[in-house]
Amino acid sequence: MTGANTFTVSGYGPERPTWTRLFARDSVVRRLDWPILLAALALSFIGSLLVYSATRKRTEINQGDPYYFLVRHLMNLGIGFVLMMGTIWLGYRALRNAVPILYGLSLLGVLLVLTPLGATINGNRNWIVLGGGFSLQPSEFVKPAIILGMALLLATQVDAGDRRYPDSRTVIQALGLAAVPIMVVMMMPDLGSTMVMAVTILGVLLASGASSRWVFGPLSVGILGAVAVWQLHLLDQYQINRFAAFADPSLDPSGVGYNTNQARIAIGSGGLTGEGLFHGAQTTGQFVPEQQTDFVFTVAGEELGFAGGILIIALIGVILWRACRIARETTELYGTIVAAGIVAWFSFQSFENIGMSLGIMPVAGIPLPFVSYGGSSMFAVWVAVGLLQSIRVQQTRQ
Repeated sequence: MTGANTFTVSGYGPERPTWTRLFARDSVVRRLDWPILLAALALSFIGSLLVYSATRKRTEINQGDPYYFLVRHLMNLGIGFVLMMGTIWLGYRALRNAVPILYGLSLLGVLLVLTPLGATINGNRNWIVLGGGFSLQPSEFVKPAIILGMALLLATQVDAGDRRYPDSRTVIQALGLAAVPIMVVMMMPDLGSTMVMAVTILGVLLASGASSRWVFGPLSVGILGAVAVWQLHLLDQYQINRFAAFADPSLDPSGVGYNTNQARIAIGSGGLTGEGLFHGAQTTGQFVPEQQTDFVFTVAGEELGFAGGILIIALIGVILWRACRIARETTELYGTIVAAGIVAWFSFQSFENIGMSLGIMPVAGIPLPFVSYGGSSMFAVWVAVGLLQSIRVQQTRQ
């Protein structure tokens, strides 16, 4: 007799207690890539401590509540986790059918930023203020939308068995699909997000098996375009100043070079093990601007030291390693492209964020995945984790 607390699992006998369903060999829980999930959660919780340390005494931005940013960071993490579970539940194959809708919504979001609904924060008009201390950065959602959209176009013929690699016409269509939102983001202007999207596109093209001319061609065009933008003075002055400060950190140390110099001082003062969580002199003294977002790695460097910085880099490395494994093991080109696009996105964004804190990359104003404060970024990266998990789950089910 089958009781209310039992169920039948094919291949495991007629009756099993309900609680064992979560741990059955064919369950979703067993098929998840746990190293990715645990590493992402660890980064997010480390980020919550760093965000709290950076903002608890910033009365001019925390509304007089030392837990203001901490609570919102954890709320963003909770929403992001729910989005990840929803993505796993839907499955990346089901989402494949919804790609045109998701792409259209992401494009609409960045277009709305250019309307009176958009707001300028730190020189970039890439925000929509929602009220209540919350804002939305639509360019963050363009990143997964570009990956899914390009993957849909590039993999359709191959997964159907019509071709071994995408043809030139398909590659052109995929590049055109990516170019539209990128041009809108450049109009904001949001140079950091544009850089991340450009590297992501290269990763997608490489994973698709497209001809090398389609990889090196856009790369060459991008380099020539960057030179033209610089020579024609199309960049805003604050962006030019950031590149100038990167090339010469001693340039205007109290102005454009201030952020980079203070970031180096904070990280350098941490030594091997750091000054102790919540005890960093630079962090407590509020000498590093935007420490809860763009320069959150400086909090880790100062208060947790070299060991804490290496821990964060190692956790990011675990996510990239497991994502590469998922991309390699999936039998569908669509899944391979999606996973590889996420690897390119996470790897470059992490390198750029940490690099600008160390002074080896120009300041571009992009968050450190999972660690920096920011709802839009947190939602986007957890959706990406959901896509990776979905590919893993559906492939191991076969």
